[in-house]
Amino acid sequence: MPEYFLAEKYMAKVEEKFTVCYWEQRGSGLSYQSDSACKSVTTEQLISDIIAVTDYLCKRFGREKIYLMAHSWGTFPGIQAAARAPELYHAYIGMAQVSKQQESEKMAYRYMLSQYIANGNQVKARKLKDYSAYLMNLPLRDETMHDLGIGTMHSMKSVFTGIFLPVMQCRAYTLAEKINIWRGKSALNRMTDLRRQMNEADMIRKVPELTIPVYFFSGIYDYTVSYILAESYFKQLQAPVKGFYLFRQSAHSPVFEEPEKAVCIMLEDVLAGKTSFGDIK
Repeated sequence: MPEYFLAEKYMAKVEEKFTVCYWEQRGSGLSYQSDSACKSVTTEQLISDIIAVTDYLCKRFGREKIYLMAHSWGTFPGIQAAARAPELYHAYIGMAQVSKQQESEKMAYRYMLSQYIANGNQVKARKLKDYSAYLMNLPLRDETMHDLGIGTMHSMKSVFTGIFLPVMQCRAYTLAEKINIWRGKSALNRMTDLRRQMNEADMIRKVPELTIPVYFFSGIYDYTVSYILAESYFKQLQAPVKGFYLFRQSAHSPVFEEPEKAVCIMLEDVLAGKTSFGDIK
């Protein structure tokens, strides 16, 4: 789903230093059309869309290249776009970079179940007893991840107060557009082929190399997309410059959770093509 509402609520510092374009991908947010239109969305289409939007931004702002930052699901088509059209990008920044999402889901499930058992929360533990049923129940997945601080943000304990209300309060959208954010999310969640492609992918096979600098931002509490697996992918990925940055107060959204640190890295390392502050280089 779009995430401009997070920038508005949590005052993304990156906008103080950069011109930022929030892309609302085909089928979501301002790009929502209808459930039937969403059914035609493919990964290949999204990759082409990213490149098309990049071309538009370069022309609009008179630039030969821009910086591409992708988040969560967006890193799946995002890093593929960077590999396909490297001439359009100064660097690629993957926040919560997808690597082996199927394995990540299993790691998250095991962690959550063990936490509820250790805490004596038998009600929640019973809800998680069947892994296959858990995978098919996205509301349960969101609820448990946020309850344990491993979801969108480490401090965000509720999907309702942390996501639903900020979307509905966001001043950038009309009421109809806010409703379409949720309609688009629902429609795209039913796109099982898109989810399957991401879940089954081993990104080191899809994108083993980038010819531009690459930077990964990962939160230490992130189980939505495992930072351990992202780190493993990073170590194998070939690139002329690469830096891995671990955010120790963050879960899934470091740029919004630790904005000062994110901006410092962007200014001191990404713009300069360096990795001075990287945890792994």
